Amino acid sequence: MAKAKKKMVFFCKECGYESPKWQGQCPMCHEWDTFVEEPVAKPARSGMREGAGKIKSSEPSKFVEVKTGEEERIYTGINELDRVLGGGIVVGSLVLVGGDPGIGKSTLLLQMCRELSDAGKKVLYVSGEESPKQIKMRGERLGNFSENLYILCETDLDIIAESIESLKPEIVIIDSIQTMYHEEVGSAPGSVGQVREATGILMRIAKSMQIAMFIVGHVTKEGVVAGPRVLEHMVDTVLYFEGDGGASYRFLRAVKNRFGSTNEIGVFEMRSDGLREVLNPSEYMLQGKPENESGSVVTCSIEGTRPILVEVQALVCQTNFNMPRRTAAGTDYNRVNLLMAVIEKRIGIRMGEYDAYINVAGGMKITEPALDLGIVAALLSSYKNQAFDSKTICFGEVGLVGEIRAVNLAGQRVSEAAKLGFERCIMPKVNSININCDADALKGMKIIGISSIYELLEVI
Repeated sequence: MAKAKKKMVFFCKECGYESPKWQGQCPMCHEWDTFVEEPVAKPARSGMREGAGKIKSSEPSKFVEVKTGEEERIYTGINELDRVLGGGIVVGSLVLVGGDPGIGKSTLLLQMCRELSDAGKKVLYVSGEESPKQIKMRGERLGNFSENLYILCETDLDIIAESIESLKPEIVIIDSIQTMYHEEVGSAPGSVGQVREATGILMRIAKSMQIAMFIVGHVTKEGVVAGPRVLEHMVDTVLYFEGDGGASYRFLRAVKNRFGSTNEIGVFEMRSDGLREVLNPSEYMLQGKPENESGSVVTCSIEGTRPILVEVQALVCQTNFNMPRRTAAGTDYNRVNLLMAVIEKRIGIRMGEYDAYINVAGGMKITEPALDLGIVAALLSSYKNQAFDSKTICFGEVGLVGEIRAVNLAGQRVSEAAKLGFERCIMPKVNSININCDADALKGMKIIGISSIYELLEVI
């Protein structure tokens, strides 16, 4: 008897849209060349629905009768991670952690498991990429682990669901989602169908059993989580672990968080014994800063509620090509081109005859407009080959007509600069008039308010 042919459909890798035929452009997200062909997933077996993934039926309720309150949270013991999560792990939440290979995702989660198990929490670490011996070898450099941490090396979701149901842990880590598979889906692990089905099953388990679950996702060369974009829509929180492979600093950033802010950032330093929290990022970001060198300016960025001082470096030199070369590392390339156009138009310096290279030292990526004034000051300092005062900090947004616009939380920026020994602060004039800052922080700090980049030339 001939074997029944599996029904095939086309999925959009970006939004998960289904289509019976291939299309060049997705009608849902309007992206081009994103459809892949995969077999249709059969309905989940009754055992899966009756087991850990069973969700109790619910009835509609009136909006005015819904009670709100603080979510129950579990503190990880890692302050930087708790900060990014919004104050700890929310019970029953599903968190996606993405990052480049070797950046430290598994190390961070293993350290979190160590802290939670030491606090008496039952933790299950599910690995689909490493054996128990490999995990133990990696964990030995982090310290001793308690008996509350369990390891399961498995990729079959049915077995994983049964283990979770029998063990009843409080926290589960899945490393990684691209290695998990469900036998009812005919495609290979890591495909669009498998990733979507696996995430759906894990989400049902987390919500029904009130288990906090972390899933690790690989990233593509574009820096986004591999697989369908619908994966990021299904989870409660999306964290990205970033950093330059050649630098020791790592940055944990939330790009989606249903239970907290998406502006917070956690800073870590990679060491031989694991990741170490950086409690004062400004001090670490300015280590090794050159003294009395042109093109080096210190500015201040706000990440969530935390002010961080960073060094902006610029190199401006005569071009040898018909079209000058521009490079930006750590900030928006188009923003740098815009600021150079403002300098050429409003000040009269012919920047079109010079190559320009901008770098935010330390490996951080900052797109905040308050960085504008620091970039302009660094470009002018390098162009004139005059060193910027090492005890001066500047921040502010630069408009297209050369005006310096106000930024938020100016008081916190000035206070952070004063703590690190800076004596002058160049800032927007609007902020300098009504600066909200502790009087003790302003002692010894000279505030200079400017309203245009013309005045910046005079101050420099």
